[in-house]
Amino acid sequence: MRFLPIFLDLRSGPVLLVGSGELARAKLRLLLAAGASVRWHATDGDYGLSGLDAADTTRIERAEGDPSTADLSGVIAVLCAGAGELGPAISARAKAVGLPVNVMDDLAHSTFIFPAIVDRGEVVVAVGTGGASPVVARRVRERIEAVLPARIGDLATFIGRWRKSIHSRIAEFPLRRRFWERVVDGPIGALVLAGRADEAEAALKDIADPSAFAGAQAGKANGKVTLVGAGPGDPDLLTIKALRALQDADIIFYDELVSSEILDRARRDAARVPVGRRVGKPGIGQDAINRLLIEAARSGLRAVRLKGGDPFVFGRGGEEVEALRQAGIAYSVIPGITAGLGAAAEFEVPLTFRGEALRITFLTAHKAKDAETVDWSALTDRKMTVVVYMGMTAAPAIRAGLLAAGRSPQTPVGVFARATRPDSQAVVGALENLPALVREIDGGPAILVIGDVVAHSTPWRDANLNSLISNFLVAAE
Repeated sequence: MRFLPIFLDLRSGPVLLVGSGELARAKLRLLLAAGASVRWHATDGDYGLSGLDAADTTRIERAEGDPSTADLSGVIAVLCAGAGELGPAISARAKAVGLPVNVMDDLAHSTFIFPAIVDRGEVVVAVGTGGASPVVARRVRERIEAVLPARIGDLATFIGRWRKSIHSRIAEFPLRRRFWERVVDGPIGALVLAGRADEAEAALKDIADPSAFAGAQAGKANGKVTLVGAGPGDPDLLTIKALRALQDADIIFYDELVSSEILDRARRDAARVPVGRRVGKPGIGQDAINRLLIEAARSGLRAVRLKGGDPFVFGRGGEEVEALRQAGIAYSVIPGITAGLGAAAEFEVPLTFRGEALRITFLTAHKAKDAETVDWSALTDRKMTVVVYMGMTAAPAIRAGLLAAGRSPQTPVGVFARATRPDSQAVVGALENLPALVREIDGGPAILVIGDVVAHSTPWRDANLNSLISNFLVAAE
């Protein structure tokens, strides 16, 4: 993010606009819509105001003379639109006195840019691309326009009228926020969005106990823990329910494997506490994590336990649920796409395939000793796909166990690392070469898939195609 979105109060002073033609007039209309007073230097001398509301034109001051020596006293921002070669010179003057300046289509001489705007009165959405592609910003704006309720600004205004009154009746901030969430998401908010503001006012006045309405007991917010599956890494694979939980959270306890892109989807002011561990690095321990979750809920916070993949697939979510049950803490579980399924989807590995693979076994082999405890004799059926989590370190033991139990050395295997992430990687080959395949991977986490279905994957087909091409070239020589 190069440009920080900031909403500037344009009623705090005049804006200097330098330029002419439709480009300048488009900026003029935008400034006036935001309530600005404008000091305008029309570089071509044409101050025509056709198409503008007569009341708005009273806030336009015509500036005469050389715009490069324009009076900047009291000005809060400078805009150049259709100003030609004057732009850089005016930009230098503005920067010299610390004024924000925008030279249209000239990032080098601008300290701020104009986003694409969705205007719903008190609710304004700004979409920017850092100046790289205004067309992309407009397309995003169009999509937001399509889903944002027309009266969402009315809802914001409605809440604004009641904020001080509710603040005086609910002292605790988390409880106050939950009160407004229930208003916005419930029947009262629906009435406002339907244009029935009078009924919404009456319904809000009828709330005798705002704390109870917010779902509190004895005037204190009720805490809760939500176990959320973050999926294998791609933030777009978060479920809608997971996104909602991240937006509602007061505090987030997250694993090491949860990407920053996923954490960016959380509420900005939510506290973030790392509690995960990686191979070879110490963690705080499961008992300590359980205590943190319980303490947060008892403090009235909405806590999210954010886990890579799915909480209940080698995520120790079951242990956390047991601890929360015993402590009498309210909780819920939101599933995520487990890494094995994410890898299968990205690399087109059909974990089941009619006539070839009728069963799937998921197992974990974090260390060699884990692999030694597995009954490999139950995993020799060719029609069974074996998916191994955390198996890179134990790859030699996994190979040895399967081969000793009778699985064919030529069984197709795939090592799929960092699935669904931009730096994902896949290596495929035969079971007998599994440790060597793992060594080709540039770091985990990785999923091992063992079974004939790997031969249907895109990496396997690509490898065979490359082999055919190489053989053809050798023969041609």
